[in-house]
Amino acid sequence: MAKSDSQTQFDAPVVWAHLPSGGEPWAFSVLPREASAVLPRRGRTSVHGHINGVAFSARLEPDGQRSHWLRIDQNLIETAALSPGPACMAHFSIQPLDPEPEPQVPEDLHAALQAAPEALRGWQDTSTLARVDWIHWVESAKQTKTRDKRIRGACDMLSEGKRRVCCFDPSGVYSKALSAPKPADA
Repeated sequence: MAKSDSQTQFDAPVVWAHLPSGGEPWAFSVLPREASAVLPRRGRTSVHGHINGVAFSARLEPDGQRSHWLRIDQNLIETAALSPGPACMAHFSIQPLDPEPEPQVPEDLHAALQAAPEALRGWQDTSTLARVDWIHWVESAKQTKTRDKRIRGACDMLSEGKRRVCCFDPSGVYSKALSAPKPADA
């Protein structure tokens, strides 16, 4: 269920994302700081909203600049009649989901947790938001060996009773590890 008292509306540009290796084109929009400020957290946040009157549900990603960005897939681009580019402005209305939905656990992390009963117990004892952050920490690794190391580290920390990821800034503000995508024309 969405919180109706924290709905915010704003206009923001919608631009194509730079796709270095090809793939299905998608666009994104960076929320104005004022719109992001009403959200419950600077890290990943699930929202329900509208773009140009078209409903969507999505997970906002932190941009490392005290705001969030939204990935807009091809279907939503077409349905909302968007023409991504520097001159494309869209009207948004968003509100955070409350409670935050349970995150989808990546297959490799799921397998590691299943193979480590103490880590799995720790995982099950954490909150949904903590699980969102654990997954975000794993998924933010840029290399496979770093991701594998983080999965092992997560299992170790959870087995030791740690409920939150240590040394991970889910907003990217302090570590600068997270950012919005680069525009296609950049």
